[in-house]
Amino acid sequence: MTRTITDVSTVALAVTDGMLHFELSVAYEVFGAGPAGVADAWYDTVLCGPGAVQVGRFRLDPDHGLDRLPRADTVIVPGWADVDEDPPADLVDAVRAAHEAGARVASLCTGAFVLAAAGLLNGRRATTHWAHAGDLRARFPQVEVDPDVLYVDSGSVLTSAGKAAAMDLCLHLVRLDHGSSTSNAIARRLVVPPHRAGGQAQFVTTPVPARDNHPLAELLPWAIERLDHPLTVEDLARQARMSSRNLGRHFRSVTGTTPLQWLLTQRIRHAQELLEATDDSVDAIAAATGMGTATTLRRHFNRTVGVPPDTYRRTFRSRARPGPNDSRQHYA
Repeated sequence: MTRTITDVSTVALAVTDGMLHFELSVAYEVFGAGPAGVADAWYDTVLCGPGAVQVGRFRLDPDHGLDRLPRADTVIVPGWADVDEDPPADLVDAVRAAHEAGARVASLCTGAFVLAAAGLLNGRRATTHWAHAGDLRARFPQVEVDPDVLYVDSGSVLTSAGKAAAMDLCLHLVRLDHGSSTSNAIARRLVVPPHRAGGQAQFVTTPVPARDNHPLAELLPWAIERLDHPLTVEDLARQARMSSRNLGRHFRSVTGTTPLQWLLTQRIRHAQELLEATDDSVDAIAAATGMGTATTLRRHFNRTVGVPPDTYRRTFRSRARPGPNDSRQHYA
C-alpha cells in the first residue's frame, strides 16, 4: 500500500558497533535532506544507538538511544559487518519493539541478519547480499531467502541486497512516500539511476559497461522518447541492428532484465510522472505511455505500484511538480 508522508515523518537509523559505514552513509544521504523545491515536510532523520559506536574506522555519537526506535515511523538497519556473530541483543530487541509499535522496518545488506534475529522475517520472503544469502538461510530456516533480487518489499518489512541495492531500496521508500518526481530528483543529486525494480538480478555474469559505451547506449534513449509507440522486441532489435536473441542478451547484461520488462518499467515510471504533474485523463496517459487503453494501464499500474492510477494521483497530485531539469532517463 502507498503511504502518505504524514505516516513516515521520522526515520531512525539504528547503529551499533560493527555496522558498515557505506550503507549507513547511503541512508543518511537519501533521508537526511530533501531535494530543493519539495513541498512536503521532509523526514526527521535521527541516529539511534547504545552510546558512542564504532562504524568502520569512524566513531559516532548517536542522537538518541535505541529506546527511541519504537517511536520512529521508519527504522533503517544498515549492514552488519560480522554476520558470524549474533547481533547485539539490545539492538535486536529495539528493532522488534519498533515493528510491534507499528514502524516500517528496512534492512540494508546484511542488516537482514538483525531483522531475522528479531523474528521479523519469519515466513517472509527476504534478501541480503548474495555472498551471505546461504548463511542467512542456514541460520534462519523460517525465512524465505531470495538471493537473486535487489530488494524485497513486504509492506512493513523491507530488505535489500548489498551496496548499490541499499540505495535502490532507500529511493524506493522515498518513491512510496513522496512520489517518483521527488525520488528522481534525489537520484539526480546523487548521480545514480532513478529506479531499478526490486526484482532485478543482484549481479550479471558480464560486467556492466560504462553508460556511454555499451551496445544499448543509443537504443535506450531512442526508446525512452518513443514510449507512446507500441514498441516490440523486434522494433528494438531492428533499431539496434541486431537479432532479437542478441538484443535480449545485451539487455540482460546492461539492465539486468528483459527488453519487454524494461519497457514496461519505463512506461509505468512515465505514467507516475504524468499522474503527479498533469491533469491528463487516465485514457490520455495510457496513450502517452504506449499502454493503449486505460484498462491496460490500470492493470499493469496496479500490479506494479500496488494501487490504481487514480489513487496514486490523489496521493501525490498536490505535491510539487517536477522542475525544468527533470529527466525521463530511467535507463537501469
